[in-house]
Amino acid sequence: MHIILLSGGSGKRLWPLSNDVRSKQFLKMLPGTEGQQESMIMRVYRQIMTADSGASITVATGKKQVSSIRNQLSDKVNICVEPERRDTFPAICLAASHLRDVQGVPEEEAVVICPVDPYVELPYFRALCELAELAGDGKSNLVLMGMEPTYPSEKYGYIIPTDRQRISGVSTFREKPDLETAKEYLRRGALWNGGVFACKLKFLLEKAHEQISFVDYKDLYEHYGEQKKISFDYAVVEQEKSIRVLRYAGTWKDLGTWNTFTEAMEGNTLGRVTLNETCENTHVVNELNVPILCMGCKNMVIAASSDGILVSNKEQSSYIKPFVEKMTGQVMYAEKSWGSFTVLDVQENSMTIKVVLLPGHSLYYHSHEHRDEIWTVISGRGTALIDGEKRTVAPGDVISMPAGCKHTVFADTELEIIEVQLGREISVEDKQKYELPGDCGLIREN
Repeated sequence: MHIILLSGGSGKRLWPLSNDVRSKQFLKMLPGTEGQQESMIMRVYRQIMTADSGASITVATGKKQVSSIRNQLSDKVNICVEPERRDTFPAICLAASHLRDVQGVPEEEAVVICPVDPYVELPYFRALCELAELAGDGKSNLVLMGMEPTYPSEKYGYIIPTDRQRISGVSTFREKPDLETAKEYLRRGALWNGGVFACKLKFLLEKAHEQISFVDYKDLYEHYGEQKKISFDYAVVEQEKSIRVLRYAGTWKDLGTWNTFTEAMEGNTLGRVTLNETCENTHVVNELNVPILCMGCKNMVIAASSDGILVSNKEQSSYIKPFVEKMTGQVMYAEKSWGSFTVLDVQENSMTIKVVLLPGHSLYYHSHEHRDEIWTVISGRGTALIDGEKRTVAPGDVISMPAGCKHTVFADTELEIIEVQLGREISVEDKQKYELPGDCGLIREN
């Protein structure tokens, strides 16, 4: 089975844990299989592999999310990177071209497309396998998965099937309705449109060439920014006549707000949190290394990270986005392919960061024109390369690097470093990258 996972999101609705580089699908707050917390994307990957161990997964995403995907899934998945955001139709067209031109997938193969962030159980992924089989039988060009509604929702679009059979034709589609209209849809046997469908790769490529002028993946990638922003539903699904829908009645949740996300948490707290006996229906997530004490809190969500602190009534937490959009400032935490960084302090002429390097990984060999840096090794062992000279590093070691000095560090074990940046112009743009010297004996793993 070939699966395209659509991974987007701007990181606004689950602030302060999510931000511009850490969207909700990367937050490690869901219960895993071995007592550890896992993210949505880690959970979805595990569930797909359980349902079909031979599945080939391609994640369609933007540049800002690549490091987080590599950090959490390593090289277990293919990644198709959008040069910029152009909505789901161009993204799916680019991913389809990637499958054919980069991965060599035959055009007659069935492909399943679905979001990366629903909260679902294993039956959902077994239904995806069935969806792929239906797409491969040639009886229709497109097969949708329709979610059996559990209540009349105004948040979802609706699929109106031709009958109430488990697999049926599609009569029409309806946009997000008001409450009374949603109730009428349910009486007619309508299904929620969860954005999940399957078809042959050939169909995707034909639809792509009908609306976009391009030769192959490379050509589409180079001209991606010129493409019209349009969803796949508008561009293809609502225009297609040869279409079926498969009913799915299992667990399916959109954890798009704090109110819904807390429903999937294993307990009421994560991190250093104490709730006294008078608290009711309150969830607290604390990423800071300071304690949070809650007393008499009812129907609340509290979230604390280095990016900020949220204290909200659960119902009101759904309206967070416009307030977060007005906030500007330094991203204080991000996962990278090599590890992670946390900004500890920002002053006018200095910044202090904790850098965590994963074993076998390193930073780019680089220099800065406008700032000095000082590294203090907190834990772990590795090898630093400073202007071409190697030295082993261990806890307690301090390395000073003036502006213009080329430097990097390689982690033999997990390596924690406190980095102090000093200068009048501290910015992410102040970085010059270099190739490693051929005789240094070190290999960089991204």
